[in-house]
Amino acid sequence: MRALLQRVSQAKVSVDQQTIASIDQGVVVLLGVSKEDNRENARWLAGKLAGLRIFEDDVGKLNLSLSEVDGSVLVVSQFTLYGNARKGRRPSFTAAAPAEIAKPLVDFFAEELRLRGLKVATGEFGAHMLVEIHNDGPVTLLLEK
Repeated sequence: MRALLQRVSQAKVSVDQQTIASIDQGVVVLLGVSKEDNRENARWLAGKLAGLRIFEDDVGKLNLSLSEVDGSVLVVSQFTLYGNARKGRRPSFTAAAPAEIAKPLVDFFAEELRLRGLKVATGEFGAHMLVEIHNDGPVTLLLEK
């Protein structure tokens, strides 16, 4: 499971020109699920994200977590994080989990974040989404389990 995290001042997801989710200060998580992933991976990743200190304290040091800044999380499924472009010019996505595996794990990941007290919004699995991200810092991290 791969999560590309971007600290944001605000973000939103639109489908068919309608905003379906939005957050202010927090983190956008582009979440990729592989064929080998399971609930244990999702639970670990949610715990890691919830505890990450990627927000600045009073002296400008990255010392605060999402809950300490009352931040939100926007989770967007992103199978292309498992794209392989080593050969040819068209990426292969064979390592990405099929929808029947990925969707329940994306939902489970979001629920694990909620269980940790975080405010969570989500994109629409399988939809063509327009994701607007106001990257803050910029701070971008790749987490993998």
